[in-house]
Amino acid sequence: MNKLFLSAASLFLLVSHAVAQKLLLEKKDTGVFNFTVQAAPEWTNLFYRNSGWFGGDGIFSMPLSGNDKYTKGKQDSTLFLFSDTFIGEVKDGKPMPGNIMVNNSIAYMRGNVPDTANFHFYYKKTKSGIAESIFVPQVSSSKMPQLFWLGDGFINKEKNNTLYVFGYKVERIGEGVFDFIEPSVSIIAVKDATKPPFADYRQIDVSLHINSTTLGEGNMGAGIFVNTKWAGALNPDGYVYVYGCIGKDKNLVVARVKPIDFENLKKWKYYDGSEWSDNISELRPITNGVSNELSMTTLADGRLLLVFQVMGLSDKVGMRVAMTPVGPFSEIKELYTTPEWKEGIWTYNAKAHPNLSKPGELLISYNTITADFWSDIQQNAHIYRPRFIKLKYKL
Repeated sequence: MNKLFLSAASLFLLVSHAVAQKLLLEKKDTGVFNFTVQAAPEWTNLFYRNSGWFGGDGIFSMPLSGNDKYTKGKQDSTLFLFSDTFIGEVKDGKPMPGNIMVNNSIAYMRGNVPDTANFHFYYKKTKSGIAESIFVPQVSSSKMPQLFWLGDGFINKEKNNTLYVFGYKVERIGEGVFDFIEPSVSIIAVKDATKPPFADYRQIDVSLHINSTTLGEGNMGAGIFVNTKWAGALNPDGYVYVYGCIGKDKNLVVARVKPIDFENLKKWKYYDGSEWSDNISELRPITNGVSNELSMTTLADGRLLLVFQVMGLSDKVGMRVAMTPVGPFSEIKELYTTPEWKEGIWTYNAKAHPNLSKPGELLISYNTITADFWSDIQQNAHIYRPRFIKLKYKL
């Protein structure tokens, strides 16, 4: 279970708060376009598995070429990042004894057409064959055991194709689904992203955790928009934009940096609502109502789509439209009502996957979980996995 920033006591308040919160959302619209949305079972079924990896959340994706633009017939590989992951054997829909949860895993897919033959999962293993997390915090800041959940990432063409991934340091503080805190964040740097399980990665501890009396608490890394020519951006300005979802109002904040300076926090700039500041404390929301994982994608006409789960945890996949990476943003446009919600399965953290999206389409995933997750997954192995939809549009 990953990055919801909730407590058990606040869950009911969050869900009921979502309706009232919409009254506060910005009403600036940047134009409309015609679209339809439908389920994408050919993608969802890639994650309906009975051996090895059989459940997980997160699912950020990034092309190893660094170019996010879809190309027909392209045989580039896409790297997928997952956080908490279940591994084992499944029979008649139930995990067999001995299944195990690790805190992060990865997968590769060759090409951009869903095909199980081209999709392979990876995680570390001990000498005795027991599954382990790929990324583990190298330094803990407290006496509590820490683990990594993964934020967004990208391949940096200006830093020798280094893979950069945000790693949220997590501490379990109880047995409940929401009994955790995320007190800090690191940037994980992988020299060669083509050779799992990444034994030589570096961990860069950064001051990108926010705890503000006005914004609330959270980390940067909820989404990354690489606005460069080599990434396939339509109107590139040469910056990497890093977004954060902060506080109970799900405030969206943004920083930016040139790709060559990504590891140098002194070069980062933080948007204060009108200008770029050197001081992270100057961050101000550019919109709200978003989710702790999200995406920013360019349309063919230059407009940008911010895709997210409305208020983080809800039955609504939403989008906002903007002309720039910092807005102003349209009101929320509800794209899809997740059918799993009526079945007692929660849905959260929607995001788009542009390099896997054909022209005129946008492939979108969302995650699923239940209230009694720890018990439920031992009865139904398939409740905890990504689901996919397709947004089809005409400009």
